[in-house]
Amino acid sequence: MSKAKSFINEFKQFAVKGNMIDLAVGVIIGAAFGKIIDSLVRDVMMPFINFILGGSVDFSNKFIVLSKPESYSGPETYVDMTNAGANVLAYGNFLTILINFILLAFVVFCLVKVIAKARATMEKEKEAQAAAAPDPADVVLLTEIRDLLKNKN
Repeated sequence: MSKAKSFINEFKQFAVKGNMIDLAVGVIIGAAFGKIIDSLVRDVMMPFINFILGGSVDFSNKFIVLSKPESYSGPETYVDMTNAGANVLAYGNFLTILINFILLAFVVFCLVKVIAKARATMEKEKEAQAAAAPDPADVVLLTEIRDLLKNKN
């Protein structure tokens, strides 16, 4: 019974210390950040790429129909085909998600580099302040006593 209580107490300490809260906050912010990157790709990058390439690129509607229902005679767009139950290979959606991932990885990489540079700068400032700070009065007094004792011998 004491092992179970110990386990429960350990779990309570883990939950209360903030580890779970930090993880939950990270997941929530990560999901929101993913939505931002998805919007950046879909709403900013893709229209720009379409403009550069003459409007011929729409990754969301790039697919290959592997098989479609025999009775289907409607338009062959991705949404219509999937709603009709067709078997489609949606490589355009995959390309969009891949671009999202690459952009997200690039943004995270840049953030990590900025944070590492900021930390290095802060460490250098702390070291400079520590080197420039005068010794406390008690250290100075002890140093003087040590030097007097050396000179007496």
